[in-house]
Amino acid sequence: MSLTVSRRHLFGAALTLTLPAGLAACGRAGASDTGAQALRFGWWGNEYLNRQTDAAIAAFEKANPGVTVTGEPGEWGSYWDKLATQTAARKMPDVIQMDQKYIAEYGGRGALLDLSQQPGIDTSQLDAAGLQTGVYDGKLYGISTGQNAYVVMANTAVFTKAGVDLPDDTTWTWDDYIELAATIGAAGGGDYFGASYGSNEADLIIWLRQHGDELYTADGGLGFQDATVAGFWQRLASQRDKQASPNAGLAAEDGSASLESSLFGTNRVAMSWWWTNQLGSLADTTGSEIVMLRAPSVDGRAAANGMYYKPSMFWSAAATSAHPELAASLINFLVNDAAAGAILLTDRGVPLNAQTNEHIAGLLKPADATVVEFLKALEPDLKPAPNIPPVGAGSVQTVIQRYTQDVLFERRTPAEAASAFRAEVQGLLDSAVR
Repeated sequence: MSLTVSRRHLFGAALTLTLPAGLAACGRAGASDTGAQALRFGWWGNEYLNRQTDAAIAAFEKANPGVTVTGEPGEWGSYWDKLATQTAARKMPDVIQMDQKYIAEYGGRGALLDLSQQPGIDTSQLDAAGLQTGVYDGKLYGISTGQNAYVVMANTAVFTKAGVDLPDDTTWTWDDYIELAATIGAAGGGDYFGASYGSNEADLIIWLRQHGDELYTADGGLGFQDATVAGFWQRLASQRDKQASPNAGLAAEDGSASLESSLFGTNRVAMSWWWTNQLGSLADTTGSEIVMLRAPSVDGRAAANGMYYKPSMFWSAAATSAHPELAASLINFLVNDAAAGAILLTDRGVPLNAQTNEHIAGLLKPADATVVEFLKALEPDLKPAPNIPPVGAGSVQTVIQRYTQDVLFERRTPAEAASAFRAEVQGLLDSAVR
């Protein structure tokens, strides 16, 4: 789920040719919204989200007679390759579903509209902290579709099979987590395991924040000590050594498996790391009761566990849109309109608009209502959202996962992996600004 090297080079080279003046001027040229009232709307998602988004488009068209919106759905991997090509050709969709990893990549190079300058977007009812997550270099390049948190999902069926109680997630430590997982793994005898490893960007961010570090600084640099990153991989190695988690080979296979065929999806892992909006899918796939748990911490204090609200994704608009005001109107509809809220619900995260949340409360499935309440319960202990990934950071999650495999397969020590990780990520950032 990351940019390929060829895509990154294509995108960087293409935008370098036209920015900053070219795209910005083109965006302003279409501000009159004259001519045909037609928009293109691009997003990634599954069949369910595609149907849901189509319904939201239909509701917008009904509320705006004479306006036509053409949907351009895609899948995560191919979506970014296609968007890069469209950007290079100056043919981006007017409204774009955007990910936080690429807000700086696209916005910082002038490909996205500054939504704060669009009077048709009302941000007065949106959560201020959530709104800030779409700001880069003082410009609002995206409005969050909703908020998530990264949590431990506990499969109660596996806990019951192992004869183990759920932990107190307000007081547990990493030592508790590993010990619990090892106990479950011992009971499973290879048929099921205590915990997955957790090796993406959010896993590392939570660990870093528990130790006073950040992945990125506010000015786009690296904000961590190598020793802290080494500690992250040392903990994962400890999970392997204590048989709290699957062996390296099985974990590598599981990393590329679909949810339906994954260890967690087939009820063979008691604890795994997921985003809160995935609760319903996990419960449906496993057929089990899934309970959300806070992240463990170093000293057992929930307020020190490094958790945060993350924007699930963003609605953005192309700087090259011939109809920027109309594109802004569609985004405003998606984030503020009660009809849109009733269609989109919480599948792209819990909405930033408090009035929308009140309106949809009675429409939510039980799992989604549980997520809303869980996020409310987390709020007193949450930290501000991490700094936005800088230009060039789009593939860092893949880098983290590669070094995790190196550590688990004992090709590198945690300290070696940490040093190499810093050098590689710094190289990505440096290359992006040349």
